[in-house]
Amino acid sequence: MLNRVPAEIFPPGEFIREELEARGWTQDDLAQIMGRPVRLVNELVNAKKQITPDTARGLAEAFGTDPLYWMNLDSAYRLSATSQADDTVSLRAQLYDKFPVREILKRHWVEGSKNLDVLRERLLRFHELTSMDQQPQFAHAAKANQYEERTPLQWAWLYRAKQLSEAVRVGQYEKRKLINAVSELAKLRMAAEEIRQIPSILASAGVRFVIVEYLPGAKIDGASFWLNEKSPVIALSLRFDRIDNFWFVLRHEIEHILNGDGFSMDIELTEKIESNAELPPQEVKANDAAADFCVSMYEMQNFIARLRPLYSEQRILLFARRIGVHPGLVVGQLQRRKEVPYTHFHKFLVKVRDIITRTTLTDGWGSVPPIPSNGGE
Repeated sequence: MLNRVPAEIFPPGEFIREELEARGWTQDDLAQIMGRPVRLVNELVNAKKQITPDTARGLAEAFGTDPLYWMNLDSAYRLSATSQADDTVSLRAQLYDKFPVREILKRHWVEGSKNLDVLRERLLRFHELTSMDQQPQFAHAAKANQYEERTPLQWAWLYRAKQLSEAVRVGQYEKRKLINAVSELAKLRMAAEEIRQIPSILASAGVRFVIVEYLPGAKIDGASFWLNEKSPVIALSLRFDRIDNFWFVLRHEIEHILNGDGFSMDIELTEKIESNAELPPQEVKANDAAADFCVSMYEMQNFIARLRPLYSEQRILLFARRIGVHPGLVVGQLQRRKEVPYTHFHKFLVKVRDIITRTTLTDGWGSVPPIPSNGGE
């Protein structure tokens, strides 16, 4: 007889029952023919027993069919019974491929759920998407820069920064105010403790300032973006907890805001500066403004010309005091210019995270601030 391919998935026992009826056999008859226990035949007919290769061969010889026919019937039935589990695995794979699910749940940015459909909707809502087919599109006003390809980790960090920024209350943004704010910030460069004033100074200029702890592997130093045409945001990750890096990245992002650059996510900012990588003009301009803010380029060049290579702690301290900056900023610029190794004068590169997070809306390092779902304006 010809092998049959079922249009619907039925347990192999249904086909065994049909063969028995066609021949007028009983289950006892089949057991006798196959030389197997009646109990086995009964379990096969009632789909309680899986068909093994030996059983498939016995059925094939009894009914004049191919052993593969019975193996395929059983496999199809078993696979159909696990289709729901397969769908679950497929959906979970899609979620983990598109989003950094483990990190997002670990940081409590999204509430977990055993129901994958619920988890999918929460992840989509977090990324401001309506379907899995969409790609993250971080809307912004001002100049419409081209989007570079971002990783799921980077997008997640950015959207969390956006959520936090929507909860920050600031005054109306004006470029003139931010220019004046830069002058105020310059007065804080000498003492690390003074950076606690930064959020209020930026807020008075209409700039929202937040900190989101870096995600391992994202390599983000900071970002600047606009919630709308009048609401600029600066977000830092404090990936390197050093006073020189903090001031450099902050001033770099401020320059993007002053220039009206739309969306800027600075990835591996420090590494790019040190490797002299090719950068877009707006990034070069922001880097120059940041370096000059940390230590006047004119003063830095004169200091290097006078002392190279005889740098010492005392001379760095005296120079920093004369120009009114923390010695860590001088050391940072010397290191970036490769005038001194990174192992030198490390004690001047003080940590600032515990200072700045006291006065800044911060997510990370054990803190997960509750953010209203509708944000703030």
